[in-house]
Amino acid sequence: MAAVGRAGSFSSSPPALTAANGFAPATCTGNGDKAEEDDGQNLWSCILSEVSTRSRSKLPSGKNVLLLGEDGAGKTSLIGRIQGRPEECKKGRGAEYLYLSVHDEDRDDQTRCNVWILDGDLYHKGLLKFAMEANSLRDTLVILVVDMSKPWTALDSLQKWASVVREHIDKLKIPPEEMKEMEQKLIRDFQEYVEPGEDFPASPQRRSTLQEDKDDSVMLPLGADTLTYNLGVPVLVVCTKCDAISVLEKEHDYKDEHFDFIQSHIRKFCLQYGAALIYTSVKENKNIDLVYKYIVQKLYGFPFKIPAVVVEKDAVFIPAGWDNDKKIGILHENFQTLKAEDSFEDIITKPPVRKFVHEKEIVAEDDQVFLMKQQSQLAKQPPTAAGRPVDSSPRVPGGSPRTPNRAVSSNVASVSPIPAGSKKIDPNMKAGATSEGVLANFFNSLLSKKTGSPGGPGVGSSSPGGGGGSGGGGSLPSSAKKSGQKPVLTDVQAELDRISRKPDMVSPTSPTSPTEGEAS
Repeated sequence: MAAVGRAGSFSSSPPALTAANGFAPATCTGNGDKAEEDDGQNLWSCILSEVSTRSRSKLPSGKNVLLLGEDGAGKTSLIGRIQGRPEECKKGRGAEYLYLSVHDEDRDDQTRCNVWILDGDLYHKGLLKFAMEANSLRDTLVILVVDMSKPWTALDSLQKWASVVREHIDKLKIPPEEMKEMEQKLIRDFQEYVEPGEDFPASPQRRSTLQEDKDDSVMLPLGADTLTYNLGVPVLVVCTKCDAISVLEKEHDYKDEHFDFIQSHIRKFCLQYGAALIYTSVKENKNIDLVYKYIVQKLYGFPFKIPAVVVEKDAVFIPAGWDNDKKIGILHENFQTLKAEDSFEDIITKPPVRKFVHEKEIVAEDDQVFLMKQQSQLAKQPPTAAGRPVDSSPRVPGGSPRTPNRAVSSNVASVSPIPAGSKKIDPNMKAGATSEGVLANFFNSLLSKKTGSPGGPGVGSSSPGGGGGSGGGGSLPSSAKKSGQKPVLTDVQAELDRISRKPDMVSPTSPTSPTEGEAS
């Protein structure tokens, strides 16, 4: 409301009257009644002249800015940042109305510029009748907003909303003479563009004189693709969210040639409508002030000294009248994998939707559940597969090392007991064939000798053929009987040493002792 109050104060008349009364005595003087009448007439003439001059020099009211673009393109945020308001601007529905406070420091004057923001839904395009009327069309600036975070929608969005504006202007039924005048003015402004320099006019008075000089100058013809769609009103294309360019490079593998390709197509569109181009970023506050300065320059004739910028890919500025086909062709020189004649829809495509982790979360099962599953699987497997694999190689019962102090019971337990008489030594066994049968018979004979009585056969008697070479292996020594010791371990060790020293003693032809044959 404060801004509205300031905007309404510029039209009050007391300052003009005060200023007129201040210099009236110096300019209007005389003597006598006739002189007083002349002074009164001159005074009122001076007042009216001053008021008329001031009214013409004041900033005009009723200027309009119309913003069109897709939903979420940042139209409201852009105007909110220009106004200096916080970023959390509430978005409206249908058609929004805002305003910009315009201040002229040279003349200490200010006014208000109307801003209309149309909803991104084409259903509301009928509301343009309130924002763009026939009597205010020449005082209107159209801004087409493009979302650069979705560059694949840029060209379609520009063409769609430009066609909406064209259709609405056609429905206004502007008189042909007036429409022709507006179109010629737009062509002249495009042709008369000059690069800002030191001789650029800095005051409205110098701008008016410069305009008179330009009327006598020769205008160059427009290009073949320039102003093919002349709306009769100035157009500005604003690309918002240009801070997303770095995101496109990282996440979607966009290269510099892709951004040059996008820029070249947007600039070709701007040539067709005689529009300017500005890349902005509300998040980084980039080129926001530039948009405001360009608006007041087009609508109020303020001085504008900012040259074109094409080096920075996220801060491009192309004023109306600066660009042409040759300058756009410079971008094509940097193409490596692309071509200038490639279709925009074929090159700049919408990336596939990536499935994020939070959409389908993989939850690890509980440890106890996992272990129970493993246990059930192990239980289903056969015993040989579930346990330790069985060694297919023949195992020697006495192959493992035994300590001398091991008990006899442990030695006996390690050998499967074989009943007496059920196992006999094969006399046809070859020497060195396998030691398993020899050792089994040997241990069986020891067990048979141990279990026999001291006076029975097989304990006291010895075979004539096998007793001499055993070294006490056929019968128990008398000293062992008297002392009560168990000489089994000693006999086993002696027999093992004998077999290892003389493997040839066990031969197929060597007869088996009767004692061993009977005991086994």
